[in-house]
Amino acid sequence: MTIATTLLHKHLEWLVDQPQQWRGLIADNIVWDLPYAPSLGHPVKLEGREAVLRHASWFAGAVKDFRFSEAIVTATDNPEHAIARVRGEGVIAANGRVYRQEYVVFLTAQDGRIVQLREYFDPVQAALALDAPVVGVSSRSI
Repeated sequence: MTIATTLLHKHLEWLVDQPQQWRGLIADNIVWDLPYAPSLGHPVKLEGREAVLRHASWFAGAVKDFRFSEAIVTATDNPEHAIARVRGEGVIAANGRVYRQEYVVFLTAQDGRIVQLREYFDPVQAALALDAPVVGVSSRSI
């Protein structure tokens, strides 16, 4: 295992279940890229520890009993980079709907901490569970 694969495993294990320990994984200058989040009205990028902690806290409150499963974590030639494909499932607190998602996560480590996450997910699945519109898509165009 490399430092990046170890951090990625811990990220998936601790993000929701052990947020205090998870906070110790992230660097002060962390960047969390969420390329598909703007379609849900969320920012495309979270920069800095405080922005990332706010987002993680929001997610933990919005999606109850969230669990990652079936994680496949892959090392790259660079020990500071790792990739994961993982499933997630929880219950949307506001409406009781089940939220199921498949994620692809890229992680970059530096000095033993996470300095960058890039997370891909299906915004349509998130919108359906949240009962939210997909920004830029009207119901007539579906």
